[in-house]
Amino acid sequence: MIFHFLKYLQPINYFRLKRKNKAYVFPKTRQLNEFVLRHLEKDENYQSNLAQEYDLSWQAIQKGYIGDAETYSHFKRLPIEDEYHFIRKNFHKAWVLYVLVLRLLSFKNPIKEIKAYGASKNAKRQNFAANPISYPTYTDFDSKLIIEKPLVSVIIPTLNRYRYLEDVLKDLENQNYSNFEVIVVDQSEPFQKDFYKDFDLNLNLIHQKEKALWLARNTAIKKAKGNYILLFDDDSRIEPDWIEQHLKTLDFFDADISSGVSISRAGDAVPDNYAYFLISNQLDTGNVLLPKQIFKEIGLFDRQFEKMRMGDGEFGLRAYLAEYKNISNPKAKRLHLKVGSGGLREMGAWDAFRSAKWFAPKPVPSVLYLYRKYFGKKAARLSLLKNIPPSMLPYKFKKNKKLLPIGLLLALFAFPLVAYQVFKSWKIAGKMLKGGAKIEKL
Repeated sequence: MIFHFLKYLQPINYFRLKRKNKAYVFPKTRQLNEFVLRHLEKDENYQSNLAQEYDLSWQAIQKGYIGDAETYSHFKRLPIEDEYHFIRKNFHKAWVLYVLVLRLLSFKNPIKEIKAYGASKNAKRQNFAANPISYPTYTDFDSKLIIEKPLVSVIIPTLNRYRYLEDVLKDLENQNYSNFEVIVVDQSEPFQKDFYKDFDLNLNLIHQKEKALWLARNTAIKKAKGNYILLFDDDSRIEPDWIEQHLKTLDFFDADISSGVSISRAGDAVPDNYAYFLISNQLDTGNVLLPKQIFKEIGLFDRQFEKMRMGDGEFGLRAYLAEYKNISNPKAKRLHLKVGSGGLREMGAWDAFRSAKWFAPKPVPSVLYLYRKYFGKKAARLSLLKNIPPSMLPYKFKKNKKLLPIGLLLALFAFPLVAYQVFKSWKIAGKMLKGGAKIEKL
């Protein structure tokens, strides 16, 4: 990673990995043009010039740089004073203390660590959203892709959410862009065929008896007639220009994937970087547009994730490693209702780390399958350390950072149970890894 200490705080970030060109996503600072550099702030408080360059490269990606500058193929180690200074600039002070504790427990030189930690105390936290890189010509951009009107296949798996699906389909009826089909893969029980008869849509209904999300999406992708696939959720609300904004973003940035942002009613706070364009380090199958050709080149969704989570994260990582340009698109946003029933809620988990049952694996085994497969065991363990304590709090308190110490206390108090849950998840993930990926070609 561009700064070594990021391994503690972002152990499973896409950008930690080299892509197939044997390089990272971070641009070499000296190759950036003046327009981009005006948005960046050189930090003279680093001890090394190299750390200053790395910091500018990091800023560029965080502030929304999307370009073709040469990127780094390797990063040199920096003085630990610069490492602490960097994380102090980019993370809450509690996470800086967390890194210090981990380093001390790893038998690093305590005098050097504490001295470097103390030297960083005057570093000011960066706010990338205060001065992001802008793309002023986007508003008036006349998209040839929209003019060509390619057929878009909107794919919606659904499970026992007719109440919310009605609003989803009505929102699609109101789209400004008209050349699209809707493929609904309905796994509900009881199945209500008549529910669909009155919608004014080019609608292809598939009744799937097996309750299997990734099977549903793969089946729909195979059936899709469009050259573009737009993956959507059954508990979301969108604006009339949603499809247009996805297509326009692909065209404007000459991108491969448009990842629309998801604004949740419950759960975590909305990240500041959801307000502007940037290279995305995630893929959310509740709101993403991509050419069908990508599935032909890297395969469909891995069915090892069936009845579990993060199948979209794994596909997004495959796409990143294959060098597809994935843009986080604030113009194609959706309101994600995250309702308490139906969908993956019926699979027994609120999210990747919050199970609905006491003795269920923690996290969901597919999470560790993904982490260990691509990032290795060490990164997987670091991710567990970072994510288990917050997951001890109910999902509705996910936004409340002040309650994190309580999560840590709960994790310590319930350590035998948590250890059992993690061991169970680790063991199942190991079996999944031995079984190998279940990725079908299109």
